[in-house]
This record gives sequence, C-alpha cells and structure tokens, in this order.
Amino acid sequence: MRLLKILEFALSSLARRKFKNFSIIVVYSFTIAVLASVLLLTHSLKKMAMDVLVDGPDIVVQRLSGGRHDLIPADYSGIIEKIPGVGRVQPRVWGYYYDSLNHTNYTMLGIDEERQRFVMVDGKAPADDDQCMIGQGVAGAQHAETGMDLLLIDGNGIGYSCEISGVFKAASDLWTNDLVLFTKDALRRFFAMPDGLATDITVEVFNAREVPQVAQKIKRLLPDTRPITIDEILHTYESIFNWRSGLMLTIFTSSLIAFSILAWDKATGISGEEKQEIGILKAIGWDTGDVLTLKLCEGMVISATSFLVGVSMAYAHVFLLDAPLFVPVLKGWSVLFPRFHLVPYIDAYQIIVLGFLTILPYMASTVLPSWKAAITDPENAMRGV
Repeated sequence: MRLLKILEFALSSLARRKFKNFSIIVVYSFTIAVLASVLLLTHSLKKMAMDVLVDGPDIVVQRLSGGRHDLIPADYSGIIEKIPGVGRVQPRVWGYYYDSLNHTNYTMLGIDEERQRFVMVDGKAPADDDQCMIGQGVAGAQHAETGMDLLLIDGNGIGYSCEISGVFKAASDLWTNDLVLFTKDALRRFFAMPDGLATDITVEVFNAREVPQVAQKIKRLLPDTRPITIDEILHTYESIFNWRSGLMLTIFTSSLIAFSILAWDKATGISGEEKQEIGILKAIGWDTGDVLTLKLCEGMVISATSFLVGVSMAYAHVFLLDAPLFVPVLKGWSVLFPRFHLVPYIDAYQIIVLGFLTILPYMASTVLPSWKAAITDPENAMRGV
C-alpha cells in the first residue's frame, strides 16, 4: 500500500512538470525506436532468409571459369550421382531478368520439382513452352493476372511473349515474390542457353553429416567446380545481415550516446523546485529510502512509457510500413526486386538487451542526483542550496 501511495505521488509530480517530461519522453522514444527498428528489421530478414534456405538443396554445384560463375555441363550430374550417399542430382536452369519498364529484377526458373513448393492463387502450372507462372510480386509490378500475356525481351534482344497460366505464392514472400516459372526448354531459349548446359546443379545428400565429405569428393572429381554446402550459404547470409545491421547500429549508437548525455545533464542539473520538493518531503517525515523510491518510480514511469512507445513505433515502422528508412541499406541491391512484406519475427532476447541498455542508464542518471539531494539537510534543500 505504501508503494502504491508513493507511485501515485510520483505520477502527480510528473504531471506538474508535464512539458519537461513530455520532451524527454519524445526524445527517449525516438532513440529507442531507431535502435529497435534496426534490430527488428535485421532479425526479420535473417529469419525469412533462413526459413527459405533451410529447405534448399544440401549442395549447390557451380562451375568456375576465370574465377567466376559459368554455365555447367548438365552431364556432370551423372558423375555426381555415382558418389556414395548422394540422392537426387538435378541440373537447374535459372537466371535474372531486369525489367527496364518497371525498374525491377525478376528471377527466372525452369520448372521441375520446385512447383511443389508453391500454392496457386489463381490458374494452373504451365502446360507448354508458351506459358509461364508468376509470383504475386511480379503480378503486382506488371499489373498482370491469369490469362494475360507477359511481355519480355529475350537473350537475343527480341520481344518475347508468353501467356500467364497462373499466379502463385509460398510461405515466404522472400522466396516467390520476384519469381517467374517457365518450362526448362522455354527458359533455355529465352536466355539463349546452349543445350547440354545448366546454371548449376543441386545435390541431395541422405546423411546431413556427410555433406562436407560429399562436397570434397565432388571437388576432386570435378576440379573446375565449386560445391557450396547449405551451411556455407546460411553462414554467408547471416554474416551479411550481421555486418549491415552492425553498421547501422554503430551509426545510430551516437543517438543513444547523445540521449545519455542529455539524460545525465537533466538529472545532474536537478532544478531548485525539485530540491525544494525533496526538502519538504524530508521535513514532513520522509526518509531517504522513501525519496529514492519516489524518484525511482518517476524514472521507471518515464522509461517504461518511452520504451513501450519506442518499440511500438519500431514495430509499426518495420512491419506495417516495411521499414522505408532502413530497407535500402539492409536489403542492399535486392531493392531492385519487387517489394515484399516483412514477416513479424521478434527476438525477445534482443528486446530485453535493448531495454537493459536504454532503461538502466536513465534510471541511474535520475536516482543518483536525487540521492545526493535526499541526504542534504532539509532546510538547505528547501532553500535550493
């Protein structure tokens, strides 16, 4: 009951200095919102990427020419299939296409088992080489729907038209938003890709623990190739997002430091009115512990309010508005792809750490000067000395 009375008095005390406290809450909330936005956006992108990649092939085999990715002979798959422990080996035909009219990149993929990972929104899978199937992002960018023609420019610079047989989606927009599916033969002609060649080869390994050994065997049998394991792909994506988010956090940590300086200046420069209030409370019987509890409650109310407002602002910025302020940095060149909506993934550990780094410093800068005033003689405190 005593604590509730102190909390009630703390709220009334904050209300008497509402303009000053409101200004602090605004700056405090903005600082937290900036930092939380970077954390939420990075975690969401990482989680979406990991969800997509974890179901990918165990090994992707690329051919290198001059140290760069080149088309790989499809008959390499026959050599890889003979390695013990290897399951299905599938040459893939795919590539990128830049739509200069809409200023977006599309990923073109030759259909095989991949169609099983999609859910049809409308229409059906391509029945012949004159049809294609598009993701929802492509449909939005092209303002297209089932039955319409998709107009593109092929690898020979000639206009190419195919009927849209269906629109599809998957669990993650990151996987299907920019995707256009053709039959393999149609896509070979579109990219002017010679017969017998593929973009890369995917390899299934029965025992996940044998993936590194299988990759080494592929490299020995086919020296001009580069086998990339699923773990290497996951590690690469995680490193990229960690580096970009670290860069953003380093930049915006300056705002946290600036706020800390502001909070310390505010707290150490305790006003004469607050000193008089502390002196009066001491004179009417409040002890030092009660005064510190009062100031702790005031700091907690401001910190908790600012933290909740800041995190809510960050959530709205990232998951409702798709983080327009930070997306160009964290997505990199992928901003050229059709827009996709971020899935709300929240890491509780990150939120707790953010609260620890933002709330405790403010609480300390509020309570310590109040303790100094609380141990002062009440008469001197009431005089503002």
